[in-house]
Amino acid sequence: MVIGILKIQMHLGEGHSLKEKRKVVKSLVGKVRSRFNTAIAEVGENDKWQLIELGLTTVGNDKRHVDSSLSNILNFIDSLYLAEIIDTKMEFINV
Repeated sequence: MVIGILKIQMHLGEGHSLKEKRKVVKSLVGKVRSRFNTAIAEVGENDKWQLIELGLTTVGNDKRHVDSSLSNILNFIDSLYLAEIIDTKMEFINV
C-alpha cells in the first residue's frame, strides 16, 4: 500500500479579508472533492488572508498511480486560477 501526501501553499492576491479567503478555500476543496476521490483540507496559515495551505492525501497499491493522481490534482488546482501556487511538497509512504 502506498500513501501519497501533497501539501500546497498558495498566495491569494485578490483577497483582502479572511472571509474572501474562506470563500476561495471552500471553492477549491469542493471542486477537488467532487472531481477526485481524495481527502483535502486546509492545514495551515489559518489566520493569514494572503496565504492558503492545503493538504491532500490519496492511497493506492502502486506508487506511479498515486503520483499520477496527485499530479493531476495539482494541475487541476493550478488550472482553476483561484490563487497562485507558490510551493508544493509531495511525499510517499510505503506501508
